[in-house]
Amino acid sequence: MLKAVQNLGCSSGFLSQLWKKAHHNTACGLSSIAISTNPLSNSASTRTRRRYPTTTKLDSFISPVFSTRGTRSERPSRVCETRSESNPDATTSPSSSLAGNVSKINFCQWCGGPTKHDIPDGEEKMRAICTVCDKIAYQNPKMVVGCLIEHDKKILLCKRNIEPSSGLWTLPAGYMEIGESAADGAIRETWEEAGADVEVESPFAQLDIPLIGQTYVIFLAKMKKPHFSPGPESSECRLFDLDDIPFDSLAFSSIFVSLNLYIDDIRSGKLKFHYGTINKRPGSSPSDMHAFSLDNHLQC
Repeated sequence: MLKAVQNLGCSSGFLSQLWKKAHHNTACGLSSIAISTNPLSNSASTRTRRRYPTTTKLDSFISPVFSTRGTRSERPSRVCETRSESNPDATTSPSSSLAGNVSKINFCQWCGGPTKHDIPDGEEKMRAICTVCDKIAYQNPKMVVGCLIEHDKKILLCKRNIEPSSGLWTLPAGYMEIGESAADGAIRETWEEAGADVEVESPFAQLDIPLIGQTYVIFLAKMKKPHFSPGPESSECRLFDLDDIPFDSLAFSSIFVSLNLYIDDIRSGKLKFHYGTINKRPGSSPSDMHAFSLDNHLQC
């Protein structure tokens, strides 16, 4: 099903292999492209939607500019309760940007013993260390996997039936589980949220969000049969024409970026693989899809 054809050497954050079709570009490079507020302005369509809400002022968010700059974001690492696009109510402290907020880990997850907060020998970051079994609680980002499904030149979106962002639209996606590959996880999430049996064709985007400790991997996929229906976490599933995608009602910045990149590729006539870092604006809500910039954008 999947064809591993290229080892990406552009960035250490890339997937180790790139699945692609013959029409994909194989040259990697940095880009400096601004997301247009009119995604299909070059098309013949007269029903084009703005990609930003009409009520949003330019000074109210950091517009998602694709740049080659390497600015460091405020990056509180993931903790037991992590502020994230999937869990915006949990919080972390910007002052713990390099070490993570280990002060919230008070008990060992293995034996239940109390922890101390110290820098282990040979390391540089503060860790939560069990005072009983001496095990260290390492905090690592989570991977979110999903599918961008095109059918009859339309994109399948799900309206969320759960918080956060209930009532807003998203690609079918969710946390990758232990024991499955990223592609398998994306296929499973698509079945669970959209009732669609899909086949992954190629990876489309890897988007790192350091502030909330997440990495999104979005795959291009096609439905094996043109059947779909909302699962328990979705209230509705619908195919949207590209010029009808509800950009003013999307759930997360990662989905906003993915769909914009896809439309840009369709306009250019060449689908690519994209890597970038979504840097959230410090102090903004993690579910605010406008308060970010997309940095270090590379495409192959």
